[in-house]
Amino acid sequence: MAERRSSYEFDDLLACGRGELFGPGNAQLPLPPMLMVDRIAAISENAGAHGKGQIVAELKVAGNERLDWLFACHFKGDPVMPGCLGLDALWQLTGFFLGWLGLSGQGRASGVGEVKFTREVTPDVKLLEYVIDIKRVIARKLKLAEADGILKADGEVIYTAKDLRVLLKSSEGP
Repeated sequence: MAERRSSYEFDDLLACGRGELFGPGNAQLPLPPMLMVDRIAAISENAGAHGKGQIVAELKVAGNERLDWLFACHFKGDPVMPGCLGLDALWQLTGFFLGWLGLSGQGRASGVGEVKFTREVTPDVKLLEYVIDIKRVIARKLKLAEADGILKADGEVIYTAKDLRVLLKSSEGP
């Protein structure tokens, strides 16, 4: 596994998507166009609302050509980022946290308790910021993280997700 750093740039996230950051068969981010993060500005094992870890990440929206495809089709004449992609980004980052801790296995979203959307992400939004506060990590045979997350659009909280759950499944056979 690569050294455990406190921030990651886009090229690092692409390496994670290719399986190079945490090693083969371990947590991976999706590759573009499904990668909904440009950089991880901060990641810590002891920060956050619960003192069990926090991730702060960003996605530039306005002028980001990687997002043109989604605004072109969702919806024609009324472009809006699907809310499920913002939620998926919160799951993506929670899974990244498990790989960053050095836990092995392939990340899978396994649930969420409550989700609220209070505003849409449109092409004129300049910057999305994701904040994930880890609530607990189970690191036994079952490897799982539970977290709360928010998505901010230009500084305003527009999505909240409580009890996000991501697990790491064994990369060996069924």
